[in-house]
Amino acid sequence: MGMRKGSPFFVVLLGFGFFIATYNLVTMVIHNRNWNFPTQLVDRSTVALRSDPVVGMPNEFKKSGGPRRLFHVALTATDAPYGKWQCRIMYYWYKKMKDLEGSEMGGFTRVLHSGNPDNLMDEIPTFVVDPLPAGMDRGYIVLNRPWAFVQWLEKAKIEEDYILMGEPDHIFVNPLPNLSRGDYPAAFPFFYIKPSDNEKIIRKFYPEEKGPVTNVDPIGNSPVIIKKSQLQKIAPTWMNVSLKMKEDPETDKSFGWVLEMYAYAVASALHGVQHILHKDFMIQPPWDLKVGNSFIIHYTYGCDYSLKGELTYGKIGEWRFDKRSHLQGPPPRNLSLPPPGVPESVVRLVKMVNEATANIPGWDQAR
Repeated sequence: MGMRKGSPFFVVLLGFGFFIATYNLVTMVIHNRNWNFPTQLVDRSTVALRSDPVVGMPNEFKKSGGPRRLFHVALTATDAPYGKWQCRIMYYWYKKMKDLEGSEMGGFTRVLHSGNPDNLMDEIPTFVVDPLPAGMDRGYIVLNRPWAFVQWLEKAKIEEDYILMGEPDHIFVNPLPNLSRGDYPAAFPFFYIKPSDNEKIIRKFYPEEKGPVTNVDPIGNSPVIIKKSQLQKIAPTWMNVSLKMKEDPETDKSFGWVLEMYAYAVASALHGVQHILHKDFMIQPPWDLKVGNSFIIHYTYGCDYSLKGELTYGKIGEWRFDKRSHLQGPPPRNLSLPPPGVPESVVRLVKMVNEATANIPGWDQAR
């Protein structure tokens, strides 16, 4: 469906107009921001080659070479027990993988958006930021993620030139290099993020004058490895778009729990940033069966199996591992391993959880 051309000041109005209307948040976010960014930072015609996973990169960026390009690992989190135990496991495996050959991991920060320190401050490097004003997230706590990154990027001293945005339920399963190339960040393609199938909604936030909807990558903000300078520009827009999407009933209903992921994809496109899509960036058991050469296990889905090793997804299995079984506190040490026939990815996941919980001091103590 056609629509009226957007104002050339669309992004400026999106940034300034909305912030002014929301609790004076603007004074903390954009006082030093330049919102007049170019339509594109890169020439999209140079990325036609498709030999790399999912989306090709320009030939001049095929080989990284040169000095190590360290990235800072950052994740946002609350002070709820559910998130704490996941952060502890993630940090354990970060430390195990950080200095192995092939890794370009730098420092680590848990960006805690509860507004107050918690009891993991001495265990995990943490930077405390404020949550959104009461009621602004409309019950969708993930909206605090972009606001947390905005504050952290403005206030923290970050040594590395690149940032990996991760999540608490990520486990590093292989040493992770810097997958970005030049001005092309690296991201994971999610099969359920479909900008072209939602063009009518996307056009509310990404006007026709900015280019085709295919400029919006099928990604979320995590995992993403990106230049710090790029993220500093994208993050306020990501926050604004997230809040505007949540305000719009049609968008909120259509995008649901992945709304903030779409917002990051749109914000990146508004800044002319295209991502290299790496299908091996991470795996998601039980759907991905092997670890292979992937770098992250994302255990967002429940893993339910019969004792014969048959997947019973949607029905509680005779054997199961589901992070949501442990909302009030950490899982016990020494979880039972899956029965024979269960995919290697699930077995590896449980073994890695068990190793972490066996070696993290005070795991069984309330946190």
